[in-house]
Amino acid sequence: MAITSSIATTSFSSCVSGEDYGKFMRKVQPLMNVKFGKAVRSRIMMGNVNDGKGLFAPIVVITRNIVGKKRFNQLRGKAIALHSQVITEFCKSIGADQKQRQGLIRLAKKNGEKLGFLA
Repeated sequence: MAITSSIATTSFSSCVSGEDYGKFMRKVQPLMNVKFGKAVRSRIMMGNVNDGKGLFAPIVVITRNIVGKKRFNQLRGKAIALHSQVITEFCKSIGADQKQRQGLIRLAKKNGEKLGFLA
């Protein structure tokens, strides 16, 4: 065992201290000169992923253009609030807990996006 440790020590010390250091630095030097550009962050998109898609999207877009964006968003907010109240009342009638109610509201939002109600 003493022979192996002395061989390992000798090869390690020769690598670090001298014999192969020049070869090692010639191979590593080009890698050290590599410059990295500024990290690119992906932009966070707010809004509907299915914007303009879905069965009801054209109706929603036409209504928004006729009524105006501000008034349309007010109406949409009222409709969403009413729908959430209906889901809440349904959950109360069947005895569903808060977590299940939240799950149903999230499901309704996903379905609304897919159908184009949130276009």
